[in-house]
This record gives sequence, C-alpha cells and structure tokens, in this order.
Amino acid sequence: MNKLNFLIIMDDIATINYKKDTSLAMAWAISDKGHGLNYCQIEDLWLNQGTLMIDAQPLQVFKNPTYFYQLGEKNTTKATTFDVILMRKDPPFDMNFLYALHLLDYAKRAGVLVVNDPKSVRACNEKLFATQFSELMSPTIVTSKQSHIRAFIQEHDDVIVKPLDGMGGMGVFRLTANGSNIGATIEMLTKMQSVPIMAQKYLPEIQDGDKRVLIVGGKVVPYCLARIPQDGETRGNLAAGGLGVAMPLSDAEMAVAQQVAPTLLEKGLYFVGLDLIGAKITEINVTSPTCVREIDEQCGTQIAVDFIEYLENLLSLLKK
Repeated sequence: MNKLNFLIIMDDIATINYKKDTSLAMAWAISDKGHGLNYCQIEDLWLNQGTLMIDAQPLQVFKNPTYFYQLGEKNTTKATTFDVILMRKDPPFDMNFLYALHLLDYAKRAGVLVVNDPKSVRACNEKLFATQFSELMSPTIVTSKQSHIRAFIQEHDDVIVKPLDGMGGMGVFRLTANGSNIGATIEMLTKMQSVPIMAQKYLPEIQDGDKRVLIVGGKVVPYCLARIPQDGETRGNLAAGGLGVAMPLSDAEMAVAQQVAPTLLEKGLYFVGLDLIGAKITEINVTSPTCVREIDEQCGTQIAVDFIEYLENLLSLLKK
C-alpha cells in the first residue's frame, strides 16, 4: 500500500485518556503502517474562496503513558493535501459540530475520503437514527408532549427517558408509573414541552450490561463491551461509572448487528458503535464511537488496525 496522508480531527489531544482513547488507537495504527499523520481541532477548519483550508499539525504518537504524542508546527494547507480525514470530535453535537460537518463536505466533494461521511453524520442523530430499525428496538416514542409520555409510562409501567443530544448517560432518567417526579423530570428534559425527547420501555437486561457493538467497514466485530451498571445505577455508560467487561456477541446480538450493518455501509458510516440491551437497539453512535481499547485488551483483537486496513483497501478500490 502506498503511503497515505491522514488527518485526525479530535478534541485537545492533551486531554485524552491514554488508557482508553479510541482515536489514539487509530493514530497508533496509522503510524505503525508508515502513513502520514496529522492533527487538528474543529476550530482549525476554514473556507477560503470555497476551498476548505486546514490549520494542521504533524502528529507523532508513542506507546508511552507519560509521553504519548508530539505535535509539530502548525501549517495551513488545503484539505486535498490529505487522503483521509477522520472526524473524531466528541459530542455534544452542537452548532459548532454541525458547522464542521458542513465544512468537511467541501473536502469530500474535492475527493478526500472523509470518515464517517459528514452528510450521514448530520442526518443520523444517534438516538433518532435507531428508530429506522424500530422492529429491533424496545417500544419507543419521541415527543415533547407530557401527555404522550405520561400515557407511554402508564402503558409500559417502567420507562427510560433521555434527551436526543446527550452522551455518556447524561440526562437519562428511569420513570415508573407510581413515581413522584414524573412531571418535573419531563418538564426539565423537554424544556416545558418545547424540545422532543425519547422514551423507551425499560429493559431489565441492562443488569447484564449495555452492550457496545462495533461495526467496522460493514463488518460486525464478534466481541462487544458490556457496560454493567454499578449498585444503585440505571445507566451502564462508562462515563456514569459502569464496569466494562468484554465478551463474545450472542447469536441474537450478532443477528441484530448484521441487519443494521449494510445500511451503515451504504451511508458511508464506516466506524459505528451500536448499543444493545437484551439484543434490542437503543442507540447507533456515528460521531466518535469508543470502546476499542477495552475490547482489544480483553479479547486480543486489533480493531483500529482492521479499520485502517479497511480504509486502505477502500482507497485502492476508489482509485481504480
């Protein structure tokens, strides 16, 4: 494979978790294969007469927890300097995130491989996109109306409510039909019935873990990370204190993931985190999915390497 030039767009590299960061695993894989590696943040994207320009820095990465990166001098270059741009900025999916995706469209139109596809990331809200596979989900509604949510709670008795733009378990509440804080919780999340939220029937299988399944280039990784809630918690998210235990996918989990995978591939969503509870889809994460490091460490996989090799092969096909 010819040497490629990669750009990773991410949060401040100085703030990442050395032990867990998936973007760092990707950077290692790129570096180990001898490709060019560069870094920027979304503030470094800008347009000049309709051409996307990037204030990027050469990046060296090392497998040393006390000295794991070194940045070179920042230079302004056209986006077409890069063969591949990896958009790995973490949510929240705010207006700055949205503007960055619009700017990355200019790179894609100029022939750069942008992963994941910026148009599809814009179109596929991580909560709402899952509802395109509603037959694979727990009963779910999306609404800003308190009356609809209350009726849903009465119907299902035990319900999870959450904002459409949250991450890491933020804003996730469990409401039961005999609970005393239903009204206040709904008012807060919907901002007095002005913002839609998601309500889902509670799945008791959460006690076995909120399973993160990774889909790389349309292929389902056969291991998942079960994020198991700790005592007194409803949420399994690692950011909310969940315990991460890697394990093989069950037949049911693999079957669900394989139903979703072709749609992801078709949309140019080449690195995706599917969240399952009891083999039911809860979310489809397309922005900057994580959990590679934990699965690799516990199962002996090399998911980031597989991902970079997929992109190498994809570029070879595109250039034919």
